Amino acid sequence: MGKSQKKRNMRRHNPMRVPDSHLPKGLASASSSSSKTEAILPIIQKMESPDPTERKWACVAVSNLIYNDPSTRRLLQGKDVVGVLIGRLADSEEEVVVEAAGALRNLCIDGGYEICAEMFNKNIIAPLRTFIPKISTTLAQYIESPKTAPENAQKVVYEFADNVITILWCLSETSNKALNAVNQLSLIQFLMAFLAFRDKLPLATVTSAAQCLYVLTDDNAPAIEDVRTNLDHIACLLAIANARASDRKGKAPASEERAAALSILACGILRNLAPIPPPSAAASLDLDKDVLLPVLVPAITSTSVAEATAAVQQLLARQAGEPPIQRASAGHAPKSDHKSESELELERIETRLRAIQFALEILTGICATLPDPDEAVEDDGEIEEVAEADVDDNDEQMDLDDAPPTTSGPTPPSSSFLPTILEPLLALIQPTALSFPPYDAPSPHPPTTSALSAIHISALECLNNAFLSLAAAPTASVAADVAAGQRVWDAVWRALSATGTDGGAGQERRMEVWGIAVGVLWGIGIVWAGKIPPQEEQVKILMQLCDSREDPTVRVKCIGTLESLAQNPDAIDANRVIATYLLSLLPTAAGPSPVGTEPLLQAVSALIDIYADEGRPYDVNFRTGGYLDVLAGAIEGLRKAVKGIDRKKEGGRELRRRGEEVRDNLVAFVQYRRQLGV
Repeated sequence: MGKSQKKRNMRRHNPMRVPDSHLPKGLASASSSSSKTEAILPIIQKMESPDPTERKWACVAVSNLIYNDPSTRRLLQGKDVVGVLIGRLADSEEEVVVEAAGALRNLCIDGGYEICAEMFNKNIIAPLRTFIPKISTTLAQYIESPKTAPENAQKVVYEFADNVITILWCLSETSNKALNAVNQLSLIQFLMAFLAFRDKLPLATVTSAAQCLYVLTDDNAPAIEDVRTNLDHIACLLAIANARASDRKGKAPASEERAAALSILACGILRNLAPIPPPSAAASLDLDKDVLLPVLVPAITSTSVAEATAAVQQLLARQAGEPPIQRASAGHAPKSDHKSESELELERIETRLRAIQFALEILTGICATLPDPDEAVEDDGEIEEVAEADVDDNDEQMDLDDAPPTTSGPTPPSSSFLPTILEPLLALIQPTALSFPPYDAPSPHPPTTSALSAIHISALECLNNAFLSLAAAPTASVAADVAAGQRVWDAVWRALSATGTDGGAGQERRMEVWGIAVGVLWGIGIVWAGKIPPQEEQVKILMQLCDSREDPTVRVKCIGTLESLAQNPDAIDANRVIATYLLSLLPTAAGPSPVGTEPLLQAVSALIDIYADEGRPYDVNFRTGGYLDVLAGAIEGLRKAVKGIDRKKEGGRELRRRGEEVRDNLVAFVQYRRQLGV
């Protein structure tokens, strides 16, 4: 339980990837759902043609056929298109190699981890290893003497470099085994060269290098050390991060957007490297305050997701009236970058949305470094676990800057910037018409859907961490501003209402939003304990969510949120409904808890906290409902559940420790209430 951290095996989707689990599995179903089945076999055959023109055509055709078409991609996978394309990376014709790399890049982006893992298993690293020194040598020649090669030759090399870098970036996110293999390529100097000569190279290629470096320096010691120990690398990253927005004005829209994204990525890399050791000038800076926040906070307010959605819908409507572009023609080799104005504008919008996502991801990391209340704290003589508070948005009138913390120690570093990000975060958690795929159908524009859903999730994770810090170091002024808490509570429920509750194949991102957002609600409940009036429908939804989700973390969050609602002194009826539900989660003589050990511990702890003070108005429910007998009857079942916790499993030792505390607290609580005689 606790703050959202970046985890390599739980990172965001690759740039254009959206769930396609709504599609049936198997080649037969892929064939029936693809409109391009008849084109597959000729493409695979032409890959092996003795004519290099046909081989090039086939490589380009793969990119064109899979464009926003997961059914055709799956069908191509079934024909071993990955293995065939990797073979073409050793082709005797340079143009075939370039187009094969482009097709593999697009497969990485479209297919996500599954295809990346297949590429790694089929040893794509071997040809990539040979390309890196060749690219470096050629780029060095172009940079030193730009006139030594015609413009079209330079363009091919830049695009080829972009393709190779993007494949390496995607592989780095696939698995630790793949990451270790990429580490063996010693890419840092190679990637940093693109950043160092950013003014002489295409910004798209430089941005891809920065993205790859961002991923490689994410909790990856070899890469971090390689960058940290080079003062020139640090100075370059600082210069990119500190690039003023005014310096980007006047550029073409796509370049201006990529430049902004590049600045954000530089911030992310620097944060991955922190703390930066001397003698670097960055060692004396407050990296978060002096460098990162001045870039990240404006970034998350730079684009309205509602306006971006409206613009995409207009472009899609315009596209519907345009003649289709012939992406793959048997008569000639099409250009893989041949795109309409509408498609280029859609890409520009996605670039803006991805910049917001990157900024949110870094902000989430900043909030994750704040104090985490893992340790138990004393409260009225009882041990109370300050469990995972989730984020909540705050009212702009909340004085988070000046109010002294009610706990000892320094004010959490988030307190100075929380007011500036809460309003944007409230807007960024609200879904739009393109945020999630329609039920049982693909998205009208998968790249936009992927970017929007990632933004909503990242904004919720950022809120989660921010409000967890408030719960750890509460301030009197924030706790007193109940209107702000209610406003944020309502905003989260609006977002959940727009997200919808129906799950199923293809709707995994909706369920992910619920899993994070319910934690946000818990955070609100902790910061404004007992002050949010429970609503019958919301209580019912939380109980249904707890019953329907198998994930113990989500169940714990639901129980924690219900606990906070049950402590409202004016809601005696809601208290009874919630308590009855929590009691139903306890073990009985007939069997163990129906929700598992970790949610059981949270339910027991919640009941103890709710009824710790017999003077509260709703304690009448405890006395008249026979709750004491139910709790006493659950002690033996709780003992068995705690004893059954395997310390050897991940997190088992900590869970066992907490379980023993909850068990002891329950025994003491039952004894205390019996002594009261009420």
